[in-house]
Amino acid sequence: MEMRVMTDGKRRKGLIAASALLSGVLVLSACGGGDDKKDGGDAADNTKKSQQDVDKAAAEDTSKARIEISPKNGATNASINNDAKVTVADGTLTQVTLTTADGKAVKGKLAADGKSWAPEGQLDRSTAYKIQATAKDSEGREAHENSSFTTVSPANSFIGNFTPEDGSTVGVGMPVSINFNKAISNKKAVQQGITVSTSSGQEVVGHWFNSQRLDFRPQDYWKGGSTVTMKLALDGVEGANGVVGVQQKTVTFKIGRSQVSTVDVKTKQMTIVRDGKTIKTIPISAGSPENPTYNGRMVISEKFKETRMNGATVGFTDSDGKGEYDIKDVPHAMRLSTSGTFIHGNYWGNDSIFGNVNTSHGCVGLDDAQGANDSGKPGAWFFENSIVGDVVTVKNSPDKTIKPDNGLNGWNMDWAQWKAGSAV
Repeated sequence: MEMRVMTDGKRRKGLIAASALLSGVLVLSACGGGDDKKDGGDAADNTKKSQQDVDKAAAEDTSKARIEISPKNGATNASINNDAKVTVADGTLTQVTLTTADGKAVKGKLAADGKSWAPEGQLDRSTAYKIQATAKDSEGREAHENSSFTTVSPANSFIGNFTPEDGSTVGVGMPVSINFNKAISNKKAVQQGITVSTSSGQEVVGHWFNSQRLDFRPQDYWKGGSTVTMKLALDGVEGANGVVGVQQKTVTFKIGRSQVSTVDVKTKQMTIVRDGKTIKTIPISAGSPENPTYNGRMVISEKFKETRMNGATVGFTDSDGKGEYDIKDVPHAMRLSTSGTFIHGNYWGNDSIFGNVNTSHGCVGLDDAQGANDSGKPGAWFFENSIVGDVVTVKNSPDKTIKPDNGLNGWNMDWAQWKAGSAV
């Protein structure tokens, strides 16, 4: 009994001591954890403060040059003329590269003051481009900027194919004729983007024949020796919903001497008047009574020393569907209409028909030689003394007057009608 009591007492004292020891460990562990947290917080704060100081110092030491790139990064339907440009403020550009997605470099020009850069030529449509630019501030610190963009696609843009060509010399009847590759619904905006003027001071007005053709001319023929200027400022102009222009250019052409030739179908003679004076009269053979030549004022739009004429292409076919004629070497041919009216040399007809009988399918024929090499023939003379834009007027034919839009023949519309077709 006594031994048991003594043993239980010892056990109680041992448990109390173990409990105190365990409690001490637990307390010490809790205090230690608290001390570690406090020390770690100070370290993090110090590290954060140190990094802020580094960032501040770096920011204060960065380049002051500010680069701006146009168009904005990710832009689509960008202009192929004006959008691509790099500028810098508080610094100068040191390097700019413009490349296509496949790495092809595009030539550009840096301004003399180093403040701007632009491509030297027109960009391609439907093409992805990347611009990388570097500039330095007054202390030589560099700044960099990058941008990517895609130019307008053919589906979202329109162009105008025009005649006459830049730098050409043409006759007094040559209009400025523009054929757009897409239908134009916003005619006013497009016409306002085109300016045609002449050194003679004549008023020039545009006329829409349809949604895709716009011609310009003065009231009377251009003055011989004058210069005509056409300015296309269509870049970014919306011609139809979601379809914008891409052209930006200036075209100039000269007007040569004044030459207007008159074909009298009844007398079968053609009179050539140059600068107000008759210089030659040539016997002709016009369209037969069954296939008469159009009346009206027609403009030479193309010249061919030799060409093929197949009746099937203009509706003259036989019972087998073949052309009523197919001449592969027609000499000295000059187009007067889109529908196939020409003034040309004729070597297959007897000399006696010229000046006496109208035998053609609607063209005006002049005596000529096969091979187009006899300069003494009337056909050769007229070809050598005519230029694109000269006027050939046909009168006294039993046929109707040619339509103004059949070729470059807007002169068959009076001035009031012409002006009524303007959108501005």
